[in-house]
Amino acid sequence: MVAWQCGGPAKDKLPQEFNLTPDMNLLGIDPVMIDGVDSLLQSFVDQNKLSCVTAFVAKGGNVIYNKAFGWKDVENRIQATTEDYYVLFSQTKAITTAAFMTLVEKGLVAVDDPVSDYFPGIPDRVVTKVNSDGTYETRPVASAMTFAHLMSHSTGLGSGLVAEIRRAEAAKAAAEKTAKAAAEKTAASSATDGGAADSGAAPCGQHSYYVGESSFATLEEAMLDLARYPLGFDPGTEWDYHVSTNMLAYMIERISGKTLREYVKETILEPLGMEHTDWYYAPDMLEHFVKPYNAVDGKLEPATMMNMFARGTICSDQTYCEGAIGLNGPIGDYARFCQMMLNKGTFNGRQILKAETVEAMTMINRLPDENSGGEGFQFGLGFELYNELKKPVPAVSNTAYAWGGMLGTQYIIDPENDMIVLYYINMLRSEPTYPSFLCKVYEMLPR
Repeated sequence: MVAWQCGGPAKDKLPQEFNLTPDMNLLGIDPVMIDGVDSLLQSFVDQNKLSCVTAFVAKGGNVIYNKAFGWKDVENRIQATTEDYYVLFSQTKAITTAAFMTLVEKGLVAVDDPVSDYFPGIPDRVVTKVNSDGTYETRPVASAMTFAHLMSHSTGLGSGLVAEIRRAEAAKAAAEKTAKAAAEKTAASSATDGGAADSGAAPCGQHSYYVGESSFATLEEAMLDLARYPLGFDPGTEWDYHVSTNMLAYMIERISGKTLREYVKETILEPLGMEHTDWYYAPDMLEHFVKPYNAVDGKLEPATMMNMFARGTICSDQTYCEGAIGLNGPIGDYARFCQMMLNKGTFNGRQILKAETVEAMTMINRLPDENSGGEGFQFGLGFELYNELKKPVPAVSNTAYAWGGMLGTQYIIDPENDMIVLYYINMLRSEPTYPSFLCKVYEMLPR
């Protein structure tokens, strides 16, 4: 294992493994500052702001912080460790995006290609009006949807007035269901045999994508359903988060001829040595997951409904994987992905992406100046791009890029400081603690 101790690494000396025991003196890291981070994270637990927290910081491949605090299971007093699994939600998106970019590098597709070249069923009209009866009016798109739009959440898929169309459809379906149930009840009550109607089997607990009253067993089914609707705005004119990465994942399946799970494992997870990151696991792996909690009035309450996302990873039907959410795993696994991006495409002795590909993903803003992300919000291909107007703390450089997940997992990749920072919690409701931690991390760096 090679340790690269100081400064920005040369191209031929990029760290290919983490140095877990660096000499802090050579790095210029004051142990007192590390103690300060310890105290801060422990205080979050002591004050019931967090049930547990795991943090990982590496500079130049040298791991200068990798610790866990608090309780993986508060009720049973099971201590948190750095090996615990977290539900990552939207941290899935960047990995899906990187997997798609390997198709670009293979020459199978281009970032600016129209999506319709590969999926003729992609919407090419924009909804302009939804009538009271649920019918709607549309116009042609001003410009075709491209893969860059998918990766920057600027497609218009499922956006704007499309929600009204969905609500109208759901209301109509509910009314029809009620009428059918009433008719069946009348028929049953008049039946001469007096037998009770069969209620049917309990639904399978599979991990699936829900739209209104419908559920889908495969990503293809879900995206074909989504493509039935027009767009909410012209591609490239606005930012609307989330579902575009699911369509990107479906495009990976169409272009590669493999399932999303197969392709992501083949191109990203396995080459990087991310052995514990996946959509699904064997039942005995459930004990590795952190229990989710909410912080309410100074107390921790189990977020019972959030447990379904961990339980969904051990279901028997493992046919559905989303590109936008669904991956899970320990902090050290995702750190390997972050280091690969920091290294401009290489880690674990493997080249995942070319340097120019990483730059195209992380150095070019793909959004219009005014967008729903707010003043200064920029997004590349799979990542938010930081600048003076939009940074979690001032010390983060303008070359940094990042994202996170709904239950509080966060990460930053900061090329100017040759550093990655990851901060994991699994809490749906909690006060912001990440910025305070990030401030402490940047204070550790030698002046």
